[in-house]
Amino acid sequence: CGFSGPVLDVLRCRPGWQQARNEEEWDFLWCDVSWLRENFDHVYLEEHVRICHFRNHYELSRKNYLVKNLKRFRKQLEREAGKLEAARCDFFPKTFELPLEYHLFVEEFRKKPGTTWIMKPVGRSQGKGIFLFRKLKDIFDWKMVSMTVCSVWEITGEGDSSQKDETQIETYVVQRYIENPYLIGGRKFDLRVYILVTSYSPLKAWLYRDGFARFSSMRFTLNSIDDHYVHLTNVAVQKTAPDYDPEKGCKWMIQQLRQYLTARHGTGLVEVLFADMDNIFIKSLQSVQKVIISDKRCFELYGYDILIDRDLKPWLLEVNASPSLAASSQEDYELKCHLLEDTLHVVDMEGRLTGKEKRVGGFDLIWNDGPVSRGGNLGALVNGNFVANTHLGCFNDRKKQLKELFGNLPA
Repeated sequence: CGFSGPVLDVLRCRPGWQQARNEEEWDFLWCDVSWLRENFDHVYLEEHVRICHFRNHYELSRKNYLVKNLKRFRKQLEREAGKLEAARCDFFPKTFELPLEYHLFVEEFRKKPGTTWIMKPVGRSQGKGIFLFRKLKDIFDWKMVSMTVCSVWEITGEGDSSQKDETQIETYVVQRYIENPYLIGGRKFDLRVYILVTSYSPLKAWLYRDGFARFSSMRFTLNSIDDHYVHLTNVAVQKTAPDYDPEKGCKWMIQQLRQYLTARHGTGLVEVLFADMDNIFIKSLQSVQKVIISDKRCFELYGYDILIDRDLKPWLLEVNASPSLAASSQEDYELKCHLLEDTLHVVDMEGRLTGKEKRVGGFDLIWNDGPVSRGGNLGALVNGNFVANTHLGCFNDRKKQLKELFGNLPA
C-alpha cells in the first residue's frame, strides 16, 4: 500500500491479510498512479494479483482525454443509433483543449460575448491552476507564452523531444462555466459519487450508495469571478477559507441532499435527476470501453464530480482515478472506510462470491455487459418491468446485507 489513513487502516484490519515489505512478494497493491506508470510494464505480475488501477486509466480521468472520448462516442452513437440516443451524451459543457484548439475556442467565444469560461490544467487536481474569465485579454499572457513555444518548435524543429517536453506549455481545457448552478442556502455545491469498475471487457460497474455534496463557503455570485471560495467546491480549496469551520466542514451526505431535493421538488423529479446521473456514469464508461486496456488483474475506484443546475440537470465536471481517500471529519472517515471495505469485498481476493451478486455491501451492480435490473436473479425484471438497480442516496444498510450475504455462502 502506498497510502496512509483510511486505505492503510482498512487493509491492515482485513482478517487474514498481512502487509508486505518492500522486497516481499505481494498479492494486492493499492498504489498511486505514478507507481503504475513507472512499474507496471517492468514487473512480472501473477494471474491472481490485484492492483487498483487500469494501465491507461487516464483515458477517462485526464480532462482533455475524457472530453475527446466523449465527443468521439457521441458521434459514434449518432451514426449507429440516431440523434436522440446521441443527445443522451449532452452532459458535459462545451469544451476545448488549449493550445491545440485555441482557434476553435475563439470562434465559439465570439458567438456569445460576455459568457463566463473556466480554465483547468489537465494534469492537476484539488483546484490548482483553475481560473474563470470573460474576456480574451484575460488569457492573453497564457496564450502568448503557449503559442510562442509551440511555434518555435513547429517552425525550427530545434532540440530533441525530451527538451520539447520540458519546454512546452501546460495543456489546459477551457469549458463553458455553468452560470446557473443549483444553490442551497445561496451556496454552490457539487457531488462526489463513487463508481467501481472491475472489468472493461465485458464492462462491469458498481455504484456506491453513499457519497457527499461539497459546498462552497461563500454565497454564489457571478460578480466576483476571481474568488475561488465562491466558485470552486474542492475541499482542498475550501478548508483554506477564512471562515472555514473544521468541525462542521463543508459537506452533506448524499442521503441528506436527496431528502432535501425530494422535499423541495417531489419524488418524480428527483428520480429523473438521479436516473440522468446513472446515464452519465454508464455513457462515460462506454466512451472509453474500447480504449482502456482491460486487464483482469486491475480494478478502478473512480470519483465522479457532478454539478446540478437550476433546472435539475446534472453535468459531468470530471472523473478522478485517484479520488481523495483522506478524511476531513469522523463522518468522512467512516464513509471512506466503509467504501474501501466494500471495494475489497467486491474485488473478492478471498474468493467468497459466486459472481451472480447484484449487491455487495454499499455497492449495487449497475452494468454487467448490459443494464442490471432490481430484484430477483441477475437481469430479472420486476413485475415484468425493467427497474434499474441503482440506489444512490438511498438507505445503506450495508452491515445487515453483508451479514446475510456471507452468512448464506458456503464456508
